[in-house]
Amino acid sequence: MKKILFLSYIFFTIPLFSQKDLNINALSLTRNFVQEAEFVQINKNWNVLAEFESGIGESVIFYPIEAIDLKTSEKIKALQMEMEIKVQSSITGKSAEWKIVSWVDLDDIDELIFFLETYVIPNLKDRTDNKEMKEYIFNSKEIVLNFRIKGKGRRISIYYKNSLGIDNERFFWTETQVDKIPKLLEVLKIIK
Repeated sequence: MKKILFLSYIFFTIPLFSQKDLNINALSLTRNFVQEAEFVQINKNWNVLAEFESGIGESVIFYPIEAIDLKTSEKIKALQMEMEIKVQSSITGKSAEWKIVSWVDLDDIDELIFFLETYVIPNLKDRTDNKEMKEYIFNSKEIVLNFRIKGKGRRISIYYKNSLGIDNERFFWTETQVDKIPKLLEVLKIIK
């Protein structure tokens, strides 16, 4: 009898939670807006951008966008991130180039501005003992920005985040481009 009750519970409750339902809150409002619109127009402003490059040819570009549902004329503004990275396959050992597009919603932009102004930019020149490390982490629904200080070194890492969480294989990092963080702050303030 217990097995029948347990199987009935599983049979009736699992279909209630489709993959989309489980992950809908994990995606940005912008991604949901773009995916749900039947016809969508995305206006990209490349006049205002912050770009980070690595020594191996990878890059991350941030710029403002406005998405328009062409049927309803509803509009949404956001920050778009385009990441071009090289990812090594754990199966074949070969590298493949990836282009990842993520969005940061307007409500997260306020938080990202606060994070950069309060924790990152004031610490851009900080140094630590070689045995110590400071790390500042910002989480949004689709990206994680990590600023790390260890000894004289400073590093910015940007991770792609999907509905399953942080993708530790698809990320960008640079130590030479850290001084460009204030440019990202300028882009964020223009969006608001």
